[in-house]
Amino acid sequence: MILNSIYHPPFTINLNKVAKKNIPDKNGFVFSTNPDFNFEKENPSGHETLPPGKQRLRIMLDSRRRGGKTVTVIVGFIGRAADLETLGKKIKTYCGSGGVVKDGEILIQGDQLQKVKAWLIREGLKV
Repeated sequence: MILNSIYHPPFTINLNKVAKKNIPDKNGFVFSTNPDFNFEKENPSGHETLPPGKQRLRIMLDSRRRGGKTVTVIVGFIGRAADLETLGKKIKTYCGSGGVVKDGEILIQGDQLQKVKAWLIREGLKV
């Protein structure tokens, strides 16, 4: 007879009672003890798109967290996400390089600062 063996009955997990992962928001909230709590998501895409003359965009070069690769970052667009996607697509086409629109920023691969600046000014946007 083995005295040191302990019987562990198989356990089951009730998937209905497992807590859903809460994704942290931009205000720093990570979790809540209230089981009915939901983050109120900021809706930047709910804003109406400002006319080109009132947009104030900032252009900068960034190579941090990108494995030494340089990207041109365009920030400060105020408007709907669909309009930001359209603007990003037009800029990528003009520069002839890849890129992505994410987190309210347009990222263009490479050092395209002068091309982007010239294109935005030509389109009537303030840089």
